[in-house]
This record gives sequence, C-alpha cells and structure tokens, in this order.
Amino acid sequence: MIYHEIIVATGNKGKLEEIKTLLSDMPVALTSLRDYWDPIVSIPEDGATFYENALGKAQWVFSRTGKPSLADDSGLEVDFLGGQPGVKSARFAGDGATDQKNLEKLIMLLKECPPEKRTARFRCVLVFVCSDKEIITAQGKCEGVIGPGPAGGGGFGYDPVFIPSGFDLTFAQLGDAVKNRISHRATALIELKKKLYERTAA
Repeated sequence: MIYHEIIVATGNKGKLEEIKTLLSDMPVALTSLRDYWDPIVSIPEDGATFYENALGKAQWVFSRTGKPSLADDSGLEVDFLGGQPGVKSARFAGDGATDQKNLEKLIMLLKECPPEKRTARFRCVLVFVCSDKEIITAQGKCEGVIGPGPAGGGGFGYDPVFIPSGFDLTFAQLGDAVKNRISHRATALIELKKKLYERTAA
C-alpha cells in the first residue's frame, strides 16, 4: 500500500523537520498536528514507557482523522540518575517546561557526577498506525555521555549536552547531517522504512 499522507503526531517543529528529512526518499506527504488543530492539541502522555506514549499518540490521531498516523516517543536516559529523565524528558522540570529549564535541571543534578559516570543514551520508539487493524513499531538508541554544560546552537531538547559515542562534540555542534545519520530517531526510522518497504513488496 502506498501512503499519500502520514500525520506525524507532534507539534514539535524540530522533531517534524528531522522526520521529514529522514523520510525524504519516500513518496509520501508528512503533515502534523499543526495542520489539523488550531490551537494545537496537547495529547496526553501518561504512559509508563516510550511505547505506551507513542501508541497512545498515534491511536489518538488515527481515531480522529482516519488517516495513517506516526508517533514518536523518545527521551534521554542518564545512568547516574537511574534512567531519568526517560519518559519525562520533555517535562523533566515540570509540565510545560522549556528546553532551557529541562537542561538546567539536568546539569544541576549532575553537578557532583564525575565524568566517567556521565554515561547516557537517547532512546526512540516509533508507532505507525496504518489502519484500525495494523500497527508497525520500530525503535532505536544512541549511546553517549552528558557534557559539562551546553555547547552548540543546533538541534533541540537535550542536544546541547549530549555527546554521542565516537565524537567529541554535542549533537547541537555536530549539525543535522551527522545527527540524522547516527541518532536514535534515525535508527528507528531506518527500521520503520525497512518494514514499510517489506510490507509494500509483500
């Protein structure tokens, strides 16, 4: 089946552009919550896992539009903090928190953490609701460490403090071309594309 439109269940412009770039080789138009709701809706994210949140968002959009819907739930897991902020990455500093506030809280909590214990990873789970009978999932992760402070002006979220394994620069410094090759979301989207092509060819 060829999908003419997929609604990405997000209002985050940075995330949408990242997904558009990574799926640019597929013959499909990607729209978002901003194209269907004004003011933009806030879909509840009360799941205990990335999968539960992604599934909830994709099903919420599909049930109201009847169109194929793709949802991503992703976040940062810091080992020193027992896996936090995890599913609460976007609201680590409280509901409605800005990226800056979330970064400030993370840096504060890691103030006494030695460099060798600042290991972390970005994790992403994708859920694609194709129809009321079929759901496709994919996931990816990117290992790294948390730097001593924000660096770089690119990206969004925790990108200014996350240094992926094998690099000396943060995601915010490396730029979109590198990030879109090695990130957690890139890995998950590559897996999703493979499953979609296999499904289409079957």
